[in-house]
Amino acid sequence: MNSLSVPAVEDGLLIMRHEPAGIAARRGGQVLDAAQFLRDVAALAARLPERRYIVNLCADRYRFMAGFAAALCRGQVSLMPSANVPEVLRALAADYPALYALTDGAVAPLPGFVYPEDLGGAAGSAVCAAIPAGQPAVIQFTSGSTGQPKRVPKSWRALVHSARGAGARLNAGALRGATLVGTVPHQHSYGLESIILLALQHGFAVEASTPLYPADIRATLERTPRPRILVTTPVHLRALVAAPEGMPPVDLILSATAPLPGALAAAAEDCFGAPLIEIYGCTEAGQVASRRPVQEMDWHCFEGVRLDQDDAGSWASGPAVEGTAPLQDAIELCGPGHFRLGARAAELVNIAGKRTSLAYLNQQLLSIAGVQDGVFVMDDARPGPVPRLAALAVAPGVTPETILRTLRGRIDPAFLPRPLVLVEALPRNALGKLPRAELLRLLGRAP
Repeated sequence: MNSLSVPAVEDGLLIMRHEPAGIAARRGGQVLDAAQFLRDVAALAARLPERRYIVNLCADRYRFMAGFAAALCRGQVSLMPSANVPEVLRALAADYPALYALTDGAVAPLPGFVYPEDLGGAAGSAVCAAIPAGQPAVIQFTSGSTGQPKRVPKSWRALVHSARGAGARLNAGALRGATLVGTVPHQHSYGLESIILLALQHGFAVEASTPLYPADIRATLERTPRPRILVTTPVHLRALVAAPEGMPPVDLILSATAPLPGALAAAAEDCFGAPLIEIYGCTEAGQVASRRPVQEMDWHCFEGVRLDQDDAGSWASGPAVEGTAPLQDAIELCGPGHFRLGARAAELVNIAGKRTSLAYLNQQLLSIAGVQDGVFVMDDARPGPVPRLAALAVAPGVTPETILRTLRGRIDPAFLPRPLVLVEALPRNALGKLPRAELLRLLGRAP
């Protein structure tokens, strides 16, 4: 590595795998190298409060990455709630009294420590570049899109093996030195694994900002030298490929958090002039597999991931998974290390003996001209012996009658939404997911 780091005794324990002069991050026109990053980690670790748990709320991606590494050096566990809103953070503090928030501007309803403007890390600052494999690293919480969030603890060993396996599948060596530009938050599982950990374990740089809107993403890509990798979601891709000004080319696109329609994948590859790799995973198991949807239907497991099935469902295990993790989707094993994906158990719909999936229904709704966003919801709170589906749609200038008339020609009448509610926007979180509780509130069915 370099004079600031200590080689790990066992492979898979290093905080980062950059050359000393390698670029750790880009912030506007500023370039931050690996040596500077390690000095900042050492200086920050020496200043962090004596607490067991940390909630890293830094909006700047470089500062988040340094804070995450500094917490590891101090043996602190990073809590990653499903949303960084006051109500969720206050509930987290009640469950974890020994926590504090690391911030770089945001005000949080928690005991806080502000990231120093000047860390003053000297060139000789010592950093613990190797972290014990079994050390608890994070406690993640599921998104709540299918129910109440649940806690998922993970060790440093599982996180590193997952990042190494993902990089091997993505042929990260061919893109070494690339910059990761992400439209997803780094405080969530996908952003942590596919931006922060992928960068640390494969010599990539991170863009310190998190651009969200097409114009901002375009400007960020234009000022970022190639090779560059775009880490995003289907929700963002839909907006990007529709941008009339077009997008600068990238060298790789990563997409996750929701099913990616084949037509959108093809449009994205054409828009950015790069292969698009879809990642399958979940908070419980982490990153599990990938595929290039314009070329194949099968998913291929990352190195270090093994899939098994029993009467209860499908399970992921191996060095890249913490213990044995259940998968929420129907999995059809097609051979060693590859599979096809069915609907999530929570998304299967059975009404009057007729079966479909919410994913299929959503696809039909989104393909209607004028519908910008939309989702079907199983309305369990509706009284009556027969379950009913409801739907929410963002469709300026389109009437509910027009949408329903089109749906009648595409889906069985048993699955027509009752009601269909038009709204100005869906309550998507930063990953593009839709918490069920928020959807029920819009439908007037809040528990």
